[in-house]
Amino acid sequence: MNDASKKAAPTWSDVKAKLAGFDRAGVIALLQDLYSSSKENQVFLHARFGLNADTLKPYKTSITRWLWPDISRGQDISISKAKKAVADYKKAVGRPEEIAELMTFYCEQAVGFCREVGFSDERLFVSLMGMFVQVLKLSTMLVPVQRENLLGRLNEVKRLCHDFGHGLSEEMEDLLNDYSALD
Repeated sequence: MNDASKKAAPTWSDVKAKLAGFDRAGVIALLQDLYSSSKENQVFLHARFGLNADTLKPYKTSITRWLWPDISRGQDISISKAKKAVADYKKAVGRPEEIAELMTFYCEQAVGFCREVGFSDERLFVSLMGMFVQVLKLSTMLVPVQRENLLGRLNEVKRLCHDFGHGLSEEMEDLLNDYSALD
């Protein structure tokens, strides 16, 4: 076996070393190629540079697609793809108040779909609780008016979960009480 076949897969350090040799025009050309290579790259760059009036819209569209699919058209639900929209936004911009908005929207979409179609899936409920907890933790970083609005929306999510069983509503109630007491 030769040394080349023993080398591990390239890493960011390898890419960074190659980029060091690029001039400004080379970096711009590379970014243009990345931009034109996928819609996902375009959404990322538009968000990073604040080029859309509503930076969250493409991420919310993705969350809606994957958590509230059109079942009449045979679309599937995908928790991982919906979570990826939140993670992608964090990488692109990552403002806490907007991450909290996306996480709350995630919870609202998951609950709305479950209620509308009578969907009951333990994996989705576990994901919903995980996102609910994350947004509550993040809420402590927000200014009071943002936090109050967010907690109101999460209280509505909790209310809508009441008929789902699995102890969701009760656990959400306990968490809301714990985080409301932080005020």
